[in-house]
Amino acid sequence: MRARIYKPARTAMSSGTAKTHNWVLEFVPETPRWIDPLTGWTGSKDTQAQVKLQFETQAEAEDYARDKGIEFVVLRPQSRKANVRPGGYGDNFATNRRGVWTH
Repeated sequence: MRARIYKPARTAMSSGTAKTHNWVLEFVPETPRWIDPLTGWTGSKDTQAQVKLQFETQAEAEDYARDKGIEFVVLRPQSRKANVRPGGYGDNFATNRRGVWTH
């Protein structure tokens, strides 16, 4: 069994950072998926691919994998600077704006 340990990225649909603080241990699929000819759904015989374990720290995830004898690869997160504007969203509705607010 092989696994990936990573810190999930934020979703593309939101600028928030929810669900990005924990580390995830996810098993690598060992068998390919197939498409069911009748329903069109994808299927797999590999039940480990459904398992995602969450840990507070990277060290906890690595210790768990070592204790269970799981071969793992750690994917380092790519950090980026927060995009915070001075004034923020409320500045759009400030009464002391210098410029005209238009769409």
